[in-house]
Amino acid sequence: MERRTSPGGSRRRGPRRLLAATVAGLTATTVLTVAPASAAPTATAPSAVSSVASSTVAAAQVLTWTADNSVTDYKSFPATAEAGPATIVFENSIATGSTFGMSHTLTFDTSTAGFNHDLDVNILASPFDANGGRHEKDVTLTSGAYRYFCAIPGHGEMWGELVVTDGGGGDDTTAPAVSALLTGEQDGDGAYVGGATVTLDATDDQSGVAGVEYDLDGAGWQAYTEPFLVDAVGAHTLQFRATDTAGNTSEAQTAEFTVVEGDVEEDTTAPTVEPMVMGQQDENGAYIGTAAFMLHASDEGSGVASVEYQVDGGAWLPYTTTVPFTDLGEHTVSFRATDVAGNVSEVGSVTFTVVEGGEQDTTAPTVTAEVTGTQDDNGAFVGSATATLTATDDASGVESVEYDLDGAGWAPYTEPLVVDEPGEHTLVYRATDAAGNVSEETVTEFVVVADAGEDTTAPVVETQLSGTQDEDGAYVGSASVQLTATDDGSGVASVEYDLDGAGWTEYTEAVVVDEPGRHTLAYRATDVAGNVTEPASVTFDVVAGQGGDTVAPTVNHRVMGGEKNEAGEYLSTVFLRLLATDADSGVASVEYQVDGGEWLPYAKQISVRTPGAHTVTYRATDVAGNVSALQTATFVIAGGEEPGDTDGPVVTAGVSGSRTRDGDFVASARVTLTAVDEESGVDRIEFQADGGAWQRYAAPVAFAADGQHVVRYRAVDGVGNVTTGEVTFTVLQLVRDRCVGSDVRPTVIIDGHDSTVQNYDDGTGCTVNDHVAETDEYSTHREFVEHVSLVTEDLVLDGVLDDAERELVIAAAELSDIGRR
Repeated sequence: MERRTSPGGSRRRGPRRLLAATVAGLTATTVLTVAPASAAPTATAPSAVSSVASSTVAAAQVLTWTADNSVTDYKSFPATAEAGPATIVFENSIATGSTFGMSHTLTFDTSTAGFNHDLDVNILASPFDANGGRHEKDVTLTSGAYRYFCAIPGHGEMWGELVVTDGGGGDDTTAPAVSALLTGEQDGDGAYVGGATVTLDATDDQSGVAGVEYDLDGAGWQAYTEPFLVDAVGAHTLQFRATDTAGNTSEAQTAEFTVVEGDVEEDTTAPTVEPMVMGQQDENGAYIGTAAFMLHASDEGSGVASVEYQVDGGAWLPYTTTVPFTDLGEHTVSFRATDVAGNVSEVGSVTFTVVEGGEQDTTAPTVTAEVTGTQDDNGAFVGSATATLTATDDASGVESVEYDLDGAGWAPYTEPLVVDEPGEHTLVYRATDAAGNVSEETVTEFVVVADAGEDTTAPVVETQLSGTQDEDGAYVGSASVQLTATDDGSGVASVEYDLDGAGWTEYTEAVVVDEPGRHTLAYRATDVAGNVTEPASVTFDVVAGQGGDTVAPTVNHRVMGGEKNEAGEYLSTVFLRLLATDADSGVASVEYQVDGGEWLPYAKQISVRTPGAHTVTYRATDVAGNVSALQTATFVIAGGEEPGDTDGPVVTAGVSGSRTRDGDFVASARVTLTAVDEESGVDRIEFQADGGAWQRYAAPVAFAADGQHVVRYRAVDGVGNVTTGEVTFTVLQLVRDRCVGSDVRPTVIIDGHDSTVQNYDDGTGCTVNDHVAETDEYSTHREFVEHVSLVTEDLVLDGVLDDAERELVIAAAELSDIGRR
C-alpha cells in the first residue's frame, strides 16, 4: 500500500541548472565594461515582479519569506541580511493569501556555483499543515550570497537571492565593476552567425563580489553561473549587474546584439505523424455520438514547423488541438507535417464511422471512499488510517481514479492510501470513465492521532512580536503578535488569544495592536486529544507614531518590443515591465491602465497587441498608503486600419463538490474558472472571494467556511478588454467527528436490498445509511423497522428525504433480515 506521511514531500526536485554551451571557431569579440558607481548600498531582488518586503536586521535578526497562490514568485522576501545568527520564517498560509491549499517550499541551493552552500534549509509549508503554513528555522549566515527556490514541480520560477554582508558596516560603498563579453562568428553587419556566447565578469577590490545577474530579453533577472549560448534568431537585449558582499549593486547595464541563422547540417528527413481516434465505440467499432481525433508529430532534425489535416477531401487546415466529430457517417481524415527545413511527410489517413449517440455514455462514474483503522472514542484513527477508493461505471467503464490529500495536488489512485501523519486530513477524490465523463469531486475528512499511548501532553505555544521599536523598546505605531503552536501527539486543534481581558478569540492570523498604551495578550492552545496549555501571556507597549512614512514609492517602466519600422513604430506585440521600490514601509501594490481603461493590478508584465498609438498609465502605493505620481509610457504599433479586438473574453465559472438535496455543498466547494478569447487571447483571470482582495486565478479555489459565498471574477484579454461575472453558492460545514468514516454508498442499501433512494448527506457529515445504522444490534426485526421509520421521519422533517423516498427506505428495511432470530 502507498504510505502517505508528508503530502507533497515526494515532489521535491533540485534547482534548475544553466546549461553551458561552447562555440567553436570564434572570430570576433565584443566587451562592455561598467565602471564602479559610488552610492549607498542598493537592495537587489532577483526575479521580483510583485511587491517585496525589505528585510529588517535588528538585534534579533528575523528573515521572513511568504507565499500565496502564485507559482512564479514568492509574495515577499528579504533581499539582504547580516552575517551571524538569524531566524528564517517561511509562511504559506491563508493569512498570506494562499487560499488554494497549495504547497510551497523554501529551499536553499546547495550545488550551484557562485553561492554559499553552508545552510540546510528545505521547508515545506501548506495552509492546512499542522502549523497552519508558518514554519521557523534558526541558522547562522555567512557573508556572500545564497540562492533559494521552490522545489515543488511546476513552481520553478519561484527563486531569488539573499545577499549577506559582514554586519560590520565597513567602508565599502563602491559597487563592483561588471563586464559582458560576447563572442561568436559575425557577419558583415556585426550580427552573430548561429549564436553568441555571453560571458559575464565582475570584480570588487574591497568586500568582494557576492553575485552576478542577467536579464535576457525581459525574461526576468537570474543568477549568472557560467557562460551561456544565445542561439535564437533575432534581436536580443541583455541586462547585467553585480552585487558585492557589502550589499552594493552596480547600475544595470545593457548590451544589444543580433543573431542570424548559421550554416547547419542539412535536414532532409520529413517529420513523423501519428494519429489517434478516441471515444466510446459500439460492438462494430463505430464511435457512438462523437469521436475525438488527435495528431502527434515529431522531428529529430530541424523540428516540427506545422501540422495539417483534411476532413473528407476538404481544405487543408492547421492542426492545433483535438478535433471533435459529431456528424454521423464515415469520415476520412488525411494528415501531414512540415519541419523547419521544409520537409513534408507523406500524407497519411485514418477512416472511422460515427453513429447515433442514443447509447452514448453521458453518466459519470460512481466513486466512494472507505476509511478504516483502529479508532478511539472520539472516532479518530489511532496511528494511521487506510483510505480505499472504489469506482464503478456500468457503461463505458472506469478509466481512472484520482485523489488530492490535504491540498497536495491531484495524484492517480493505484492502491489504498495509508495516512499516518497526526492531525486532521481532507481527502478529495474523483473518477473518469472511458467516455470522458468525470464524477463530481467528493470530500472525506478524518483525524489521525499518534499511536504512543494516550496523549496527555498539551501543545507548546510560542509568540513573536514584530514592529518598529523606539529606544525604550516600545512599538511605534503598532505591534504585530504571531502565535505558533506545535503538538507531537494528537496534533493542534485550535489556538486562542485574549487581548487585554476582552475574552478568548480564535487565532487565525497575526494580531495587530495599534492602540497606544500597555497591552497584555494571553494565549493558549488545545490539541485533538483535548489537552489545553496553561494560559501564558506577553506584555508590550505601543506608542503613537511620530512622522512615519510620508514618501511615496518610486515606479518606472521598461518597454520591450521587437523590430521597429523607419517611423519608430513597433511591428509586433509590445511588452512593458513595471518596477516599484519603497525604502520605508515597502511597496503594497502597483496598478496600470491601458489607453484610459480600467485600473488593473500589475503582476508580471503588460502586453499590448492592437495596432495604433497607446498610452499606459501606472502608479504605485506603499504600505503606509502613499501613492506615487502617475507615470506614462507611450508607443505606436504599426498595422492596418482594421479595428482591433474590442470584445472581452468568454469566461465561465463552475462549482463542484458533494451536494445536499437542496443543492448546497457539503464540507467544501471548489470554484473553477475558464476563459477563451479567439482574437487577442486571454492574458489572465482574476477573482474576488467574499468581498476580499482581487487575486490572480491559477487553479481551482476551495471554500470550506460555513455559509453563503459570493465569487466575483473577471478575465482580461491581450489588449485589455475585460469580462466580469459572479457566482453564489452555500457550503454546509461538517460537524467534526460526527459520522467519521461515513457510509457513502451512492444509494440507501439495507442488508443487500437497494432502495434506489440516493444516499443524501444531511449537512452534518452523516448520510441516510449512517442514520439507518444497519450494523447496530437490534433485539427483533420489528425494532429495526421501527427505528428506520423514526429516523426517516426526522429526515423528511429536515428536508433530506421526501415522503416517497422514505417509504422506499422503510420497504428495504422490511425486506431485510436484520433483527430476525
